[in-house]
Amino acid sequence: MKTRGKIYFASDFHLGLNSGTNASEREKNIVRWLDEISHDACEIYLLGDIFDFWWEYRLVVPRGFTRFLGKISSITDSGVPVHFFTGNHDMWVRDYLSQECGMKIHTGPISVNFDGKIFHLAHGEGLGTLNNAYKILLWIFRNKTLRVLYSALHPAIGVGIGHRWSHSSRLAKGDSTPFLGEDREDLLRYARSVKEKENIDYFIFGHRHLAMSFAMKEGAEAFFLGDWITNSTYAVWDGTKIELKIFS
Repeated sequence: MKTRGKIYFASDFHLGLNSGTNASEREKNIVRWLDEISHDACEIYLLGDIFDFWWEYRLVVPRGFTRFLGKISSITDSGVPVHFFTGNHDMWVRDYLSQECGMKIHTGPISVNFDGKIFHLAHGEGLGTLNNAYKILLWIFRNKTLRVLYSALHPAIGVGIGHRWSHSSRLAKGDSTPFLGEDREDLLRYARSVKEKENIDYFIFGHRHLAMSFAMKEGAEAFFLGDWITNSTYAVWDGTKIELKIFS
């Protein structure tokens, strides 16, 4: 890892989804962003739902994404760590992204120290939720036995089912939920519970497809990274402050 430089955060690329921007053009735009930031980045954090659907078999991975994966491999080969957080659309990773592309895989939230400030990083699916049906759905997605059974399907069937599921989601139809307020946002509820146990300065989340920051009364600041389907937003920490930006 470089000892000096900026730290970048982005999420919700949803590579492969033909909604909002064209999927191929979105991938090219993301590669341009990665190429630009790689010159001054000391670390890059990709906080989930990077792929709209990713199911990794032992010897088979989904078709496509060659520009993106090639650029990531080039960045990690240069010595810049790239962190990949699994999201609710791409939690089914094995070792391809780490062994072939050099990314560091995270399957849950982490807290890290950057320049004396404590950051809590997570994709965000299910965190703070009071929705029991959603909790059950995530349990099904994460269940190891069910994953083994699903992997027994031929890749053409398994990946095909996955693509049909992701393309039928509210996101694929263009639906979105506006900011619900401090008391109703699951991730802010989760952030408050973490803040009670850890002295966190900044929370950074994906998942919500909102590009915004929120000053918590508990003394921390929460950032929602937005998405790249329509907005191309990201955050950058320069050692003293963090900012949300739009790539164009």
